[in-house]
Amino acid sequence: MTWSETLRTGWAAVRGHALRSMLTVLGILIGIAAVILTVGLGLGTQKDVSQQISALGSNLLIVTPGSATDSDGVRGGFGSAATLTRSDAAALGSSVNAPDIAAVAPEKESALSVEANDTNWTTTVLGSTVDWPDVRSRTVASGEFFTADDDAAGATVAVVGATTATELFGTTRVVGQQLTIAGTAFTIVGVLSEAGSSADSDLDDLVVIPLTTAADAVSGGLDRNAVSTIYLQAASADQLSAAHQEAQALLLNLHDITDADAADFSIDSQDSLVSTATSVYRTLTVLLTGIAGLSLLVGGIGVMNIMLVSVTERTREIGLRKALGAPPWAIRRQFLVEAAVLGLAGGVLGAALGIVGALTLPRLLDTSVVVSGAAVGGSVAVALAIGLVFGVYPATRAARLAPIDALRSE
Repeated sequence: MTWSETLRTGWAAVRGHALRSMLTVLGILIGIAAVILTVGLGLGTQKDVSQQISALGSNLLIVTPGSATDSDGVRGGFGSAATLTRSDAAALGSSVNAPDIAAVAPEKESALSVEANDTNWTTTVLGSTVDWPDVRSRTVASGEFFTADDDAAGATVAVVGATTATELFGTTRVVGQQLTIAGTAFTIVGVLSEAGSSADSDLDDLVVIPLTTAADAVSGGLDRNAVSTIYLQAASADQLSAAHQEAQALLLNLHDITDADAADFSIDSQDSLVSTATSVYRTLTVLLTGIAGLSLLVGGIGVMNIMLVSVTERTREIGLRKALGAPPWAIRRQFLVEAAVLGLAGGVLGAALGIVGALTLPRLLDTSVVVSGAAVGGSVAVALAIGLVFGVYPATRAARLAPIDALRSE
C-alpha cells in the first residue's frame, strides 16, 4: 500500500467508529488544553508581577528598617523597628557619598482616616519629598506636586490618588478642595495619574503630603525623624549594583555597624524581587504542568486500549491482507497511522480549546494568560508522539499475527 492509501484507510477506520474515536481523543484533548492553559497562566502571572514591580519605579532600590525585639526577647520581622531616619535619606542623596544614586525619596507611611465633606475614607497617607514622583515613576494628572519649599515650611498641602479623590468627592477634579487628616486641614494641590494595582493593593488609593508636615502634623511630633522606607533611584540600570553597594556601606557606617550580617536595615532591588517572584511562579508552573501531563498519559493509555480493541475486531482483515502478500511492516504502519490520527486530532482540538480558554479566562479571573507558541506547537507534537508511542504495541501485535490463525478467528 502507498502512503496515500494507508492514510485514507486509517482515516476511514477512525471515522467508522466515530463515537469511540471521539471519546479516545477527548482524553488527549483535555490534557493538551490543560498544559497550554497552565503554561499560559504561569507566564501571564510572571508578566503581571514584573509589571507590578516595575510600577514601583525604575532602577529602584528599596531600603526598609530592621527588626525590633520586645521585652520578652521576641524579634519581629524587618520593618518593625524605626531604624531609618531623614538624616539617612539626606546622606544617601549626597552625590559625594553615593555618586551612583540619582534620587532619594524617603517615605513616612500611615494608614489614617481622611475626612472631606462629611465623608470618611481610610487610606494610606505618605509623607515624602519633592523627588517622590520621579523615584516612584508617578505623574500628576491635574494640578501640581508640592514643592521643596512646601516641605521645608511644613505646608499643609496634599496630592491625592484617583481612588481617594473619587471616594471622598465623587470626582477626580478636586484641586483646591479641602480634606482633613488627623485633625489638620490640607489643601489638595494635585491629583496623581492612575497607576492601577500592585500586590493586591490599590496604587491610586493614597494621599501624599510633605515629609516635614507628616512628621509634625500627622505623627504628632513622635518619631519625627523616623521614616518607614527609603526609595533610591540608581543613575542607570548598569549602576544599580554599584548604588546598592554604596547605600549599604554608607548606612552601615552611619549606624556604626561593622558586620553587614548584623545590619538593622535591608536593601532590596527590583531585580531581586522579579527574580524571586519568577522563580516561585516557574516552580508552580512546572508542578502544575506535570499534573496536567498526567492526563496526557491517561489519554495515551486510552489510545492503546482502543487500538488493541481495533486489532481484535479486525483480526480476519489482518489475516486476509497477509494471505494476499501484505508484509508485517505494512500492517504495522496501518495501525500506527490510525493511532497517530487519533493523537493528532486530540492535539489540534486541544490546542484550539486551550487558545479559546486563554482568551476567555482573563475576563473571568482578572489575570493575564500568555499563549506560548512553543507550548502550543510542543503540545501538538507531544499529542502526535503519544499516539505513535502508545500505538506501537497494538501495531506490533497486529503485524505478528500468523495469517492462518487470523483467518480462523471469529
